[in-house]
Amino acid sequence: MRNLLTFVLLWCTILSAYAQDVQIKGVVISGEDNLPLPGVNVVVKGTTIGTTTDFDGQFSFAAPAKSLLVVSYIGYKPQELIADATKSMRIVLREDSEVLEEVVVVGYGTVKRKDVTTSVATVSTEDLDQRPLISAASAIQGKAAGVNVIQPNGEPGAGMVVRVRGNSSINASNDPLYVVDGVPMSEINFLSPNDIESMQILKDASSAAIYGSRASNGVVLITTKAGARGDAKIAFTAHVGITDVAKRVESLNVAQYADLMKEIGRVNLPSGLTDQTNWFDETYRTGVTQNYQLSFSNGNDKMRYYVSGGYTKEDGVIKVAFYERYNMRANLENQIRPWLKFNTNVAYSDYSSNGIVSGQGSNRAGVVLSVINTPTYATIWDAQNPGQYNNNFYGANITHPVENMSRTADNQTNNNRLIGSVSGEITFLPELKLKSTTSIDRVYFHKTSFLDPKKTEYGRSQYGNATDDRSLSTVMVFDNILTYDKAFGKHSFNVMAGTSGTTSKWSESYQTVSHFMNSEIKTLNAGNKVSQGNGTRAADWSIMSYLGRVAYNYDSKYLFTANFRSDGSSKLSPAKRWGYFPSFSAAWRISSEEFMKDITWIDDLKLRGGWGQTGNQSGISDYAYLQRYNITRQNWWETGKENAMVILSPANMKNKDLTWETTTQTNIGVDLSIFNSRLVFNADAYYKYTTDLLMDVPLPSTSDVGSITRNEGEMVNKGIEFAVSSKNFVKAFKWDTDFNISLNRNEVKKFTLQNVYYYAQTSEATSENVVRMTPGQPLGMFWGYISDGVDPETGDLMYRDLDGNGKITSSDKTYIGNPNPDFTFGLTNNLSYKGFNLNIFFQGAVGNDIYNASRMETEGMYDAKNQSTEVLNRWRIPGQITDMPRAVATTDNLKASTRFIEDGSFVRLKTVTLSYNFAGGLLKKWGVSRLQPYVTAQNLFTITGYSGFDPEVNQWGGSATVQGIDWGTYPQVRSYVFGVNVEF
Repeated sequence: MRNLLTFVLLWCTILSAYAQDVQIKGVVISGEDNLPLPGVNVVVKGTTIGTTTDFDGQFSFAAPAKSLLVVSYIGYKPQELIADATKSMRIVLREDSEVLEEVVVVGYGTVKRKDVTTSVATVSTEDLDQRPLISAASAIQGKAAGVNVIQPNGEPGAGMVVRVRGNSSINASNDPLYVVDGVPMSEINFLSPNDIESMQILKDASSAAIYGSRASNGVVLITTKAGARGDAKIAFTAHVGITDVAKRVESLNVAQYADLMKEIGRVNLPSGLTDQTNWFDETYRTGVTQNYQLSFSNGNDKMRYYVSGGYTKEDGVIKVAFYERYNMRANLENQIRPWLKFNTNVAYSDYSSNGIVSGQGSNRAGVVLSVINTPTYATIWDAQNPGQYNNNFYGANITHPVENMSRTADNQTNNNRLIGSVSGEITFLPELKLKSTTSIDRVYFHKTSFLDPKKTEYGRSQYGNATDDRSLSTVMVFDNILTYDKAFGKHSFNVMAGTSGTTSKWSESYQTVSHFMNSEIKTLNAGNKVSQGNGTRAADWSIMSYLGRVAYNYDSKYLFTANFRSDGSSKLSPAKRWGYFPSFSAAWRISSEEFMKDITWIDDLKLRGGWGQTGNQSGISDYAYLQRYNITRQNWWETGKENAMVILSPANMKNKDLTWETTTQTNIGVDLSIFNSRLVFNADAYYKYTTDLLMDVPLPSTSDVGSITRNEGEMVNKGIEFAVSSKNFVKAFKWDTDFNISLNRNEVKKFTLQNVYYYAQTSEATSENVVRMTPGQPLGMFWGYISDGVDPETGDLMYRDLDGNGKITSSDKTYIGNPNPDFTFGLTNNLSYKGFNLNIFFQGAVGNDIYNASRMETEGMYDAKNQSTEVLNRWRIPGQITDMPRAVATTDNLKASTRFIEDGSFVRLKTVTLSYNFAGGLLKKWGVSRLQPYVTAQNLFTITGYSGFDPEVNQWGGSATVQGIDWGTYPQVRSYVFGVNVEF
């Protein structure tokens, strides 16, 4: 017994010694260029013991001897090997060219890229922390085929217009559905780009139909960052930059202006006037942008967390314009039990701006045009009335830009947004899981304005004017999703079924008061006259949905997916509020066939096809099908009106047949990867047909109401998309290229009740609409006269007599331009050598026209407004050959015509970024795992023939019916940014 006890004790001592932790250290390098790899995860398999490599690729940590290590790094093949504590380990990782194994997020699930049967675009997020992005939507611009993203103006915080495969609707929304961490929403201005982990865009109906009624315009899936196993990580990003106007339009000096006025004969200017004010310098400035983001993250086998906070401020190039945002986020995932996982995401943002008035003539508070239209002899302040802005322009109706800006200076729009979701996932069996999610999206909106009772002309007429508009919106979503995954042999099945319920409540209070004694107190209670237009209103809507998906995969060679969703919307007629949206897709991996086995240079060749239907009811009134009424209040307190009553009048015509707008889409595509994934090619062709278009149709003037919301027509979009990614060099010097190009053709096919619609009045002098919509034409077509130039004898424009009756009448109008581009493209090049990285991104559009309505105000020469120096080339004497008509006090030369149509094609160097990754012993000593300063130039140059500020423009924002119109629009800016990324 004694010998046995001695043996047991000795054996335990040996085991204890064997199990004792030892120091494991080494270096991880790239097998392609023998350079160290920072940030590589080195972890003992099945545990949280481990670390990440530093800038020199080195690692060191304590672990049991002979541990099995898992070494992993994004873009490289993972390795498993036994730890060797007797020496410094040298671990070589090889690049993982098998991008097909990448996991892609799709609706309510994920799938390997090689098994995707639909058209899904992945947007690279690797360089987001090196681009001075304010809007998360701008990360998509030029990065995905079939997705057109424009910034319609350069105003601080201006939203981006995102269109997936063209405009599919007329009055309903054309914006894609954004799904952030499973929470559906209509816009993402609150989201910091630094928080984004991945972005996928579901482009065709067979991929988006699982979201049913909210997916007719595509779906953008965004996943925010989460913690990772290993050491806790602290990350800090910051950038500061300056912005300026990329282009300047010069105006006439006093002498030139006086000559113009003499020709027009509208204003008698006194002699001796001199140039007093440079209105450009009084209006524009060098803007400043700044952004700071701090995050903390960590994780283990049981819990992962990511917490971040950020601040963004953009002072615009127009004085007083600004955008400011505070954002906070917390993501937590906890494996509470082997069968129960808990996840929560909470984001809060506070963002505000003051919305410069633009896109209007100089007499209507349009700042941009008033810079050019205000004569330079004028001063800012009225010398005869101290404290008042000067409006003495010798009878001319002009408001100078400083006064126009003052109307905005006290304006502010503020949004407080809270987005949160809580989910629990129960694993009944390894193959069977149930996930329940509750999410909330709450927005508090507050907009105020104040017009000084003395400074501005309108403010004086009102004795001061203040407004206060507040609203609260709450959208809640309840999802229950059951999934079953089963694989046996070469067969695998995925079955998903679930329900989704959405409720929305909205309320608003709006007030206007006037007659302030002074400008010292600007709150509403300081005004003495309350507007009768004050009031409150509220609305709510809801959607109930049932959804399901079946996917079959045979040996990753033959793939089939079927989706079905049924939606019921409270916005639509009770008899027709349920919509049914099926989709089917299939893929054939040709490269896996036996007859392809000898073609070794093809890594993957897959043919895809799909068909599906999606619905749309976004953008219409919450009670569109019901009869609604306007309320008119009577002054019952006045003498003789004691019995006055509230008067109700119809606001619309009810429609008991109102139902879904439905888009049916067919898509075929091919995916090709060759030369060990050195070259990857994707191509898609699609056909989208939208029926039952939701429209507000005007009714005859004899009707008691102005319009009716109804299902009115049909429209088609068809197009082709190409995307190519190549790894040009892969050794010490690396060069990657991504290129995409998209072609879309839009056509209105038919209307039922009314065949012709007119839009877009764009001049203070004329009342013409410059956009005409009718079957057989694309959306947004420009309508007017064909100008054959300036008559050398009279100096007037010559308009083409199309009907041959010898007179120029409205019958001679025709289509004069198309704002839809022939194609759009994006080109990105990434070059790196050792620690240096250079990113160059071009974007562009070809074949689109712009209606430059600004020229109607700056080259019109019909009244007393100042003009641009372009009018120095105007016609003055008979026989003169010029393209600029004479100055005359009529609007005959201002007819909507090809005179104002310009080619909007452009190629822009959108961003160029140079960065450097520092490495060294001192950083390692300080615990710094990443130090990357960078310099970025944005909108550095644009190649275009457009004469305005910028060809990427639309004063009507995201309108489908009015596109490509420039009317005093806030100009785009050029920026230079210095930033730094630091990780500990």
